[in-house]
Amino acid sequence: MISRRAFIATVTGILVASLAAEAQQAGKVFRIGILANLRQGDSEGLWAAFVQGLRELGYVESQNITIEWRVSEGRYERLPDLAAELVGRNVDVIVVPADQNALAAKQVTRTIPIVMAGASEPVELGLVTSLARPGGNITGLSAIVGPEIVGKQLELLKALAPQLSRVAILWNPANPSHATRVREAGIAARSLKVQIQALEARAPDELGKAFAAMATERAGAVLILSDGLFRLHHTRIADLVAKSRLPAMGARDLLNDGILTYYGPNGREVFRRAASYVDKILKGAKPGDLPVEQPTKFEFVINLKSAKALGLTIPPSVLARADEIIQ
Repeated sequence: MISRRAFIATVTGILVASLAAEAQQAGKVFRIGILANLRQGDSEGLWAAFVQGLRELGYVESQNITIEWRVSEGRYERLPDLAAELVGRNVDVIVVPADQNALAAKQVTRTIPIVMAGASEPVELGLVTSLARPGGNITGLSAIVGPEIVGKQLELLKALAPQLSRVAILWNPANPSHATRVREAGIAARSLKVQIQALEARAPDELGKAFAAMATERAGAVLILSDGLFRLHHTRIADLVAKSRLPAMGARDLLNDGILTYYGPNGREVFRRAASYVDKILKGAKPGDLPVEQPTKFEFVINLKSAKALGLTIPPSVLARADEIIQ
């Protein structure tokens, strides 16, 4: 039978050890690795939203976190080496914005937690076992609910330009989710009675060739699939869109460059939410136990200035469906 003095000593020891562990955790400076395709200021404020999300949770650079940036600049072949560099820096967690980044990180570590901030096909690509129970060391947020979103994007393009009969799709074969998107577009196109012209661009010098092919084949609109390379060269793409005089749907930040429309999840909110996954993991949660979150709200934005420049009259019924109208 344990004595009262021994019991008190045991409890005191446990409390001291617990307080010491908490103090050590409180004083720890966590190292967050970011395997990005664009620098913090090069996109629509996505990474700024992630950093803001960390601040809202009490994480401040140079106080309790440091951020290790590794940026591919749209050159996806660099991702495995950049991911290995982050592992070599002994980061506590790696944050990735897209499928190809998550795949590269998974190749170099099965132990460091990886948080997705917008992967498109985590289950299909084998990044997680399931959305509800990811398993392994990867979790986070999926930016798109399956490839069927392309069908919705085509439907909206057709609504904006009812006479549309041929749509060009600009895609990057180096992006692992794009091939599925193109296949899905072909299926959706049949029900919409439009033809699809899929045009590849895996490097900046291929963008001009793709738009020249659109003109040759008389495309009536262009759908620009979401991609780091395309975002990096958004000014070039916007210039090509303007010269081609095509109604265009693309990434949210391309609206500021003058394209017609965007439909998809709120990217800034997705990246801000990714910070909550980092917080849970730094506090001891296992990534395999954290369900992958899917977007629940999608934005439909129309740039009326672009519509006027194209001579498009947007039907009032379509304008009524828009979440935001840029005058």
